[in-house]
Amino acid sequence: MVDSLTKRRLTTAELDAVTRRALGAPLAEHVELTDGMFSTAYRLTAADGRQAVLKAAPPPDVPLLTYERDLMRTEVLALRLMAARGLPVPEVLLAEDGLLVMTALRGEPWSAARERLTDDEHRALRRDLGAITREMHGITGEVFGYPQGPNAPTWREAFPAMVEAVLADAERFGVALPEVRPAIAAGAPALDEVTTPALVHFDLWEGNVFLLDGRIEGVIDPERALFGDPLAELATVCVFADLDEDFLAGYGLGEITGAMRTRITLYRVYLCLILIVEGVPRGYRGTEWDVHERFFREQLAVYLDLL
Repeated sequence: MVDSLTKRRLTTAELDAVTRRALGAPLAEHVELTDGMFSTAYRLTAADGRQAVLKAAPPPDVPLLTYERDLMRTEVLALRLMAARGLPVPEVLLAEDGLLVMTALRGEPWSAARERLTDDEHRALRRDLGAITREMHGITGEVFGYPQGPNAPTWREAFPAMVEAVLADAERFGVALPEVRPAIAAGAPALDEVTTPALVHFDLWEGNVFLLDGRIEGVIDPERALFGDPLAELATVCVFADLDEDFLAGYGLGEITGAMRTRITLYRVYLCLILIVEGVPRGYRGTEWDVHERFFREQLAVYLDLL
């Protein structure tokens, strides 16, 4: 895949100015962090040796999906709420003008360390992640859905509105999708079970979890956070995989009922829709993207058959 059109590069002078505002010292060196696919990120090193991570929101004229508008404000909100809860997240040092500066984590993404982990180490980390996730879901909001919208007073109203927004985005960007509305409507009664809008990271895969000395050092990138059903977290924390016992044990989730499985399937359908549609405004193309898109469409078909 090519680099996303949503990325906004900053000049060395701009990076120096941000470093001075956030750290009170001039910039000594910087390196772009290329793992992320939406915002541009840099590791900044100040002249006094301190390090920070800068994220730059997309340029204002770049087409985005509906839910992607003003994501950086959502990320700042989520980071501050999680920090206040005592969760392991970077500290927000500066948030202004589409720029976010955070303390730099010292470890590495779980996804990068995975091959060096034993099965026992991996299972222990999954239990730890489950416990952290449960604590995060204790944070609640005022409405259901995205802080920046779509949102609504109930989850039964908010989630279908989120789906409709992605379907409208697909039409806007000329992305053909199968008819999903009947399946969403069939599963919608299960949404009535959700009565409290919990903070959901919704991008909690191993690339967004940092490890240090064999433990979870921090969770990053809650820019896609929403307030809704805690089970929505399983769409990304167990992305395209069976629900693993270790994460569920760490979370403290017991029996999964039929209605709960229906809700999880709905959220996986929603994730597939996003992953299919976002490729167009981001400018993804080439063989790698073709393979990814085909996989997402195949998964979407599987989940629709379950509803």
